[in-house]
Amino acid sequence: MMSINSISAIGLGAIGCTYYSKLYDYNSNIIKIIAGGERGLRYKKNGFVINGKRYDFTYVNPEEKCSPADLVIISVKSTQLAQALCDIKNHIGKNTIIISLLNGITSEKIIGEYFKTDNIIYSLCIGDSNRDGNRVDFSDMCHINFGEEKNDVYSENVKAVKELFDRSKINYNIPLDMIHELWWKFMVNVGINQVSAILKSNYGDFKKSGYAKELMNKAMFEVIELSKKAGVNLNEDDLNKWYKRLDSINPNSRTSMCQDIIYGRKTEVDIFAGTVCKLGENYDLDTPINRVFLDIIKAMEEVSN
Repeated sequence: MMSINSISAIGLGAIGCTYYSKLYDYNSNIIKIIAGGERGLRYKKNGFVINGKRYDFTYVNPEEKCSPADLVIISVKSTQLAQALCDIKNHIGKNTIIISLLNGITSEKIIGEYFKTDNIIYSLCIGDSNRDGNRVDFSDMCHINFGEEKNDVYSENVKAVKELFDRSKINYNIPLDMIHELWWKFMVNVGINQVSAILKSNYGDFKKSGYAKELMNKAMFEVIELSKKAGVNLNEDDLNKWYKRLDSINPNSRTSMCQDIIYGRKTEVDIFAGTVCKLGENYDLDTPINRVFLDIIKAMEEVSN
């Protein structure tokens, strides 16, 4: 089995900081962060304070020539993916495993086609983590679900990532049906991320407000109907799984999209409502809630910038 001993990573948002700090704690020499220009200089100067501990990662400019990494992790926002693909190209070799921690259900295909590789591991992140400037806080509940499309038998790439996560004490699950899991997380994001952004609400508000919860439900039901057309078949059990998860999240935490709106950043509405609307057109299925969400959040982005 291949052992992962060199990791290149890009994207130091809340998710990136969460998992890169764990890899750094395991072995500070195993991971380097791809960041150039003003961003790289700022990172080197200010560092990151993650769960109260300062981290000074090793940074490498995207243009710097280097040996391919055993593993490349991408944790940028979807709006930054195109640039990230250019920035990581010097770190990709024939045998490099790539993990995308991006939201949505499209990034793995985009990355695979760009590098003409099938060494892509599907993944998604579960948990609540928040970033304010160079400070990041996350809970022990954070974990990564990853794997191939089907994981009744683990591939060599999955075994290698599993062994790395065991070494670095990263919490993980390897679902039997990874595509179903991706669609489940997509459904959740389409619901709570978008409604929380529009209302500028934290998780706790969805436990108090019946109207907010109902609006979230309507957006998620559109994904459930689309999943039936796509052969993924989300159902009522998947909704119950989300509500159980919601009960365990810190009520004062906010979704990433809510944080984007509050701080005046561009959101990921295109991979949420935008994807729902495109799939609706493909499957001849009306998606009125997400069409309205797309317009509202686009308008909010314009007004805040």
